[in-house]
Amino acid sequence: MPLPEPQARQHLHTRTVVYRGYLREDGLWDIEGEMTDTKALPWERSMRPVLPPGAPVHGLSIRATVDDAMTIHEIVSSTDHIPFDECEKANEPFKGMVGVTIGPGWRGAIERAMGGIRGCTHLRELLFNMATAAFQTIPPHQRRVRKQAGQPDPHPDKPPYHLGKCMSWDFDGPVVARHVPEFAGWKPLKRRT
Repeated sequence: MPLPEPQARQHLHTRTVVYRGYLREDGLWDIEGEMTDTKALPWERSMRPVLPPGAPVHGLSIRATVDDAMTIHEIVSSTDHIPFDECEKANEPFKGMVGVTIGPGWRGAIERAMGGIRGCTHLRELLFNMATAAFQTIPPHQRRVRKQAGQPDPHPDKPPYHLGKCMSWDFDGPVVARHVPEFAGWKPLKRRT
């Protein structure tokens, strides 16, 4: 369903974000994210030339190389278009993400490594959502390869990570009942304290 018709308005800003997932020949995975901010009107900047409409204010990229368990082996960033020369320093804190696993605690790990004035707000935002791209890339491909090889699921009693994370994938909902009925009504075991 499309958005309702808007009121009369003037376009001022566009942010474009793209994520891509790749399987490398060495068996590792590259998850890449790109973010571009543009203005629809000329943008005046302190001590720099005026940017014409459509020219990037931000042009930022990140590549995280991860293993099958989604642990980061290498991570690099690029700040091709930045509003200030000092923004270039935002690439350095990414080294603190090597060894971090994408999964529970992901956002906290990002904040610890590059939160606040240690990093760039926009690069952090881009990195936050790279987790979704990794989960959209790696587990589905792993399941596809296992299925093609006739191999069983290595964890048949464990629900896929995305179950219970949104209203459509509610354990008590119709989507789970249709697509993964073995987990319909599933309740995690409660830990004893």
